[in-house]
Amino acid sequence: MKFLKLASALAMGLAVFAPQAWAQDKGLVGISMPTKSSARWIADGENMVRQFEAAGYRTDLQYAEDDIPNQLAQIENMVTKGVNALVIASIDGTTLSNALENASAAGVRVIAYDRLIRDSGNVDYYATFDNFKVGVIQAESLVEGLKTRFPDVKPWHVELFGGSPDDNNAYFFYNGAMSVLQPLIDSGEVSVASGQVGMDKVGTLRWDGAVAQARMDNLLSANYTDKAIQGVLSPYDGISIGVLSSLKGVGYGSGDALMPIVTGQDAEVPSIKSILAGEQYSTVFKDTRELAGVAVKMVDAVLQGSEPEINDTETYDNGVKTIPSYLLEPVEVDASNYEKILVEGGYYTADQLK
Repeated sequence: MKFLKLASALAMGLAVFAPQAWAQDKGLVGISMPTKSSARWIADGENMVRQFEAAGYRTDLQYAEDDIPNQLAQIENMVTKGVNALVIASIDGTTLSNALENASAAGVRVIAYDRLIRDSGNVDYYATFDNFKVGVIQAESLVEGLKTRFPDVKPWHVELFGGSPDDNNAYFFYNGAMSVLQPLIDSGEVSVASGQVGMDKVGTLRWDGAVAQARMDNLLSANYTDKAIQGVLSPYDGISIGVLSSLKGVGYGSGDALMPIVTGQDAEVPSIKSILAGEQYSTVFKDTRELAGVAVKMVDAVLQGSEPEINDTETYDNGVKTIPSYLLEPVEVDASNYEKILVEGGYYTADQLK
């Protein structure tokens, strides 16, 4: 009899707790990230997993290592597993149409994450930063650095680097930067000695720092044997590190050869250390914790049958439709404010940046 009473009590307890446990399992979310070669994508993935799980979702996080067929296979596999939603940072935003058709047929909702997915009507929302403003910040920082470090030099000799041509954001970064730099080029205050202007000439496939370093080597040997370069527009920290390696290789930053002003983006640890060492001038910080939070809220809203918060309905036309978006604000970081923004803000510890 005691055994029966105990069994009955346990059954009642399970009946009480089971609905609550079940209510916490809101579904499965597939998270498709492009690569682990950039620290920011690792942070993005980890932040999303943590926040999705806190919100009651299970997650399937996959990295494609910049291999397009691999990303397609991973997304197809997530759909087969029965994900309720996909959050995708695409390697090439033009390659996912068929995979997303299959996802849509299975009732899967799709959020484009920081890289616009193009040529597909099966994208529900887009979570990103104000990418045009990123470029504006980079160019304004470049000009500020030129004025400070090279006040008596005119024209300033500057070379331009763009992001990967298969990443839609690269064009926003470049166009934002050129909205500041083109008037200075037109007035003669800035000179691009190589003549290489436009994303078709300055793009850096896969945002690869080694590719950027090789191009910088060529630019220096072809155009700067009889004059100095004062600045380099770089759209990403990994590219910046490659550019700086090339510049240091020919003596910049030593003796009387002042280091050119080099910009960046993503506030990666090697670049923050470079900034503190007086090499890279600045970077643009995009808080991946906040972006992950936006993506989580978008998914939660659409899966719970409500409308997510958006603040842009005009900017991001993917070739099929304009994607409702939420744009976060980017922030310039340099030697003067890195501690307040990155350390006091809890993004890095002081020890990480030593």
